[in-house]
Amino acid sequence: MPKPVIEPNTCKAEPGALRPVIDRNRCEGKAGCVAVCPYGIFAIGTLPPAERAGLNWKGRIKGTFHGWQQALLVDVDACRACGMCVAACPEHAIRLEKRQAA
Repeated sequence: MPKPVIEPNTCKAEPGALRPVIDRNRCEGKAGCVAVCPYGIFAIGTLPPAERAGLNWKGRIKGTFHGWQQALLVDVDACRACGMCVAACPEHAIRLEKRQAA
């Protein structure tokens, strides 16, 4: 599937100003975010055991059922806040938040 074309004026921020945050208790790894992101920020992969520890009981059940496959952030600094990932996620597991100053 070809990546969607995003016009520069639809992006709401400079690269890295905002970042996607994935709610690990909601994500089911359906890859909608991967398919729509024009910047290659997401990939589907196995959630590391260290990140599984903080899940609630629903998140652990979903994780087990889906083989711990979830959306992973591979290039968060490229995010331009177009919001396509937020709209594409059927579990409403992605939000954009302002990046904290280092």
